[in-house]
Amino acid sequence: MKKLSTLLLLALFFSACNSVKRVKENEHLLTKNTVIEDGQKINNPEVNELIVQKPNGKTLGFPLSLYFYNLGNSEKPQKASEWGKKKPKTYNFIKSIFSEKQSIGFANSMIGLNNWFLRNGQAPVIIDEQKVQKSVLELNSYYKTQGYFKAQVAYERDTVGKKKGSIRYLITKGQPLYLDTISYNIESPILDSIYKRSLSDSYLKSGEQYKDANFRSEAKRLTRLFRNSGIYHFNENLIGFYEIDPERIDYKTNVDLRISDRFLYEKGQIKQVPLKIQKLRNVNIYTDYSFEKKDQKESEITTYKGLNFKSFEKLRYNPKLLSQSIFIRPNDVYTDTLRNLTRFHLKSLKNFKTINIRYDTISGSDDELDVNIFLTPIERYTLGLETELTHSNIRDLGVSGKFSIINRNTFKGAEIFKLSFLGSFFNASQDANQSGNFFNSWEIGADLSLEVPRFLAPFGLGKVVPKSMSPVTTFTLGTSIQKNIGLDRQTITGLIDYKWQYDPKKTVQLEIFNTQYVRNLRIGTYFQIFNSEYLKLQNIVQAYNTATSSNITITNSGASPVEAMNTIFNNTAFQTSNPTEFRDNLNILDRYNIITSDFLIPTIAYSFTYNNQTNYTDNNFSFFKVRVANSGNVAGFVSKKRNANNRKTLFNIPLAQYFKVDLEYKKFWEIDGRSVFGFRSFLGAILPYDNSDIPFTKSYFAGGSNDIRAWQTYDLGPGRRNSGLEYNIGSLKFLTSAEYRFDVFGSLKGALFVDAGNIWDITNSIFADEEAKFDGLRSLKDIAVGSGFGLRYDFSFLVFRLDVGFKMHEPYLTGNRWLRNYNFSNAVYNIGINYPF
Repeated sequence: MKKLSTLLLLALFFSACNSVKRVKENEHLLTKNTVIEDGQKINNPEVNELIVQKPNGKTLGFPLSLYFYNLGNSEKPQKASEWGKKKPKTYNFIKSIFSEKQSIGFANSMIGLNNWFLRNGQAPVIIDEQKVQKSVLELNSYYKTQGYFKAQVAYERDTVGKKKGSIRYLITKGQPLYLDTISYNIESPILDSIYKRSLSDSYLKSGEQYKDANFRSEAKRLTRLFRNSGIYHFNENLIGFYEIDPERIDYKTNVDLRISDRFLYEKGQIKQVPLKIQKLRNVNIYTDYSFEKKDQKESEITTYKGLNFKSFEKLRYNPKLLSQSIFIRPNDVYTDTLRNLTRFHLKSLKNFKTINIRYDTISGSDDELDVNIFLTPIERYTLGLETELTHSNIRDLGVSGKFSIINRNTFKGAEIFKLSFLGSFFNASQDANQSGNFFNSWEIGADLSLEVPRFLAPFGLGKVVPKSMSPVTTFTLGTSIQKNIGLDRQTITGLIDYKWQYDPKKTVQLEIFNTQYVRNLRIGTYFQIFNSEYLKLQNIVQAYNTATSSNITITNSGASPVEAMNTIFNNTAFQTSNPTEFRDNLNILDRYNIITSDFLIPTIAYSFTYNNQTNYTDNNFSFFKVRVANSGNVAGFVSKKRNANNRKTLFNIPLAQYFKVDLEYKKFWEIDGRSVFGFRSFLGAILPYDNSDIPFTKSYFAGGSNDIRAWQTYDLGPGRRNSGLEYNIGSLKFLTSAEYRFDVFGSLKGALFVDAGNIWDITNSIFADEEAKFDGLRSLKDIAVGSGFGLRYDFSFLVFRLDVGFKMHEPYLTGNRWLRNYNFSNAVYNIGINYPF
């Protein structure tokens, strides 16, 4: 029966793979469009986009969405009664065993399945003569916009198989048109003067080829120029380009730029009015405006630096502070730039539902404007509840919730005060302390934050960054208790963060006081949780007892494992006789000290981010981020105390002292409307100083669903070392990934990927193996390589991801390291939420 079912499924699939299965007689499936320009085949995305009909989308060379569509049939019945007539045997069989209700239900299920195939697949693209003709017209118009006014476009239709065809578009460009003399005629003397000062910025140059885009760009440039010079009433419709003659035998044309004054319709007549520079008279800000209040009289008016702050109820915003987000001032010349900057700034305050900036002409004055800014506030107190599925390199899958109380305009300066309570339950990766529950770990916490839309800094430093860059100061205080990797951990965090937008693509962040206190509450359970380390330590103790005629015994709880490790560490004779076991003991002891140690981590950090993505649909963009951090420098200078391990302490807590640099670069290219190629690279290094350890949470690891996907989280490295322990960390990390993402059908997407990288030790610690240390270019051979494929389902609010990673190069193997375990039995199956990068 199983074999029969498999054969039926295969038969159904191969039947669907007949691409012309749903193509009728005398129809042809469009398989290819070819554009021939002056005898040469071209592949110009701009030209290809103009072709109305395009072949069915392909994934890795196959029209999978068409195959999926072919599993359905648009001519099948859409009602249960019709389906019963079409399939009377099946319908009556179910009816005889159960009832007609079940027969109707089964029929509706089959109809629904058929429609699901049709909905999520792509119907065959049939060659349509009218659409081909429309493509010819579109191409002809396009080449005229490029200056080829004599261009000729034709097409040829070819049959390439049964019910299949292709279209070839044949384009003869001819001679292009060039710009000759460029003159201008501007009626307004004011505009004429402004224009002359900007001639060098013109997009139109004598001797250059005619391009329609240059004319559009010039019109937009002039509109921006005049409106930002005070000409409020100027618009693009006042600009015209004349005397363009494509019929000259020398293939040149003169261009006459004409800019007229504006026209007004008054008392049934149209009259021409000279354009003038407009200055601003009154600037009124309504801080609590709503449509219901539009006819009411404001009850309170306060003037600050010429700005009139008005409210219908009590004025709740401090005029001095709110004025810092308003760049429009009385007696200034009107500019679009300051209008847009004011709107952007007010929106960034996250205090107002709507922002409307209106300019009103003044009766009897043709060179002044009144400005009215209408602000509709968001409710001052709001409650927020967020729930989500989570996934990370450590947390396989979890659910989290966040309840927030938000108070806006806390101190009358558009501040945002937030009190949040967080809770999450998740399944921790590689947790050796499995309790039998799916969600074997939890975390609860609370955060208190105050976001101030300006720089709060002493000694006048708040003026260093201009308000136009939207500076924000954030104060945060938080605490959490978690059971994440087996040890119950408590964290207390305090943060003062400065952030500003240098320009739309560049963001700068300065963390002045980012202090974290990490305390482990249940150290005695370490070897119960890290069972593999306990088993390895047992073998080391046995070897030690044999070599030294000792009788050390250990259990997986209490102090005996630590005492045994210290005893072995202090025995130089054992180091000579059993170097491998001695080294393994060092590694376990080192990891124990790092993971179980409490730390105070006072960090100062600088981050710079460049991101030219215009919106979430933009798939052609670059991303770069650098973060430089130092921990413990100032605190270490203040504190002179040290603990028994000769490490600096503050309040008797070990002080983390290190320098850390992270560099990340991402680049994405949209290949077509159905596929994207992405590249990601990361390089990070952390160097401790003054005999400090690196906190476990600040160390690097390799592997996991967002990292090198052919290895589990923490499984890989450091270097070519294969410890077999649960959590492997390093102080240097390199990672690079390339991923090809493509649509399969409907909301289902696929990916092919290659990941490479590793972690190493660069601390020169006595605990580090030689195999784990970074050794310059010679360590390139330690880079692990994995590849694989993935499926992603887009739910619009999140992307559910399954990636399968295969080990290509394993640096820890002896002999041949390539493709030895490249199979499904050694593959790693990664479940993730959203994309890996």
